[in-house]
Amino acid sequence: MAQTVAPPTAVPAITPISPKAIAPWAVFFGILMLVLLYFVGAEQGATAVISGEGVHEWVHDGRHLLGFPCH
Repeated sequence: MAQTVAPPTAVPAITPISPKAIAPWAVFFGILMLVLLYFVGAEQGATAVISGEGVHEWVHDGRHLLGFPCH
């Protein structure tokens, strides 16, 4: 039984990602997280952007899970 040896392959170099390339994505996701935090934590009562109880009911369990009081 003959054995064959695979030829060595070149390993591609890993290049680091520059902070300038990451910055727009970091800002986008930061703003997105702040909007989500607002809807989970503060979207009710006097500061409500959307009237009614729809948003409150959608995020009710998440609000309690994160420690925000709502009653």
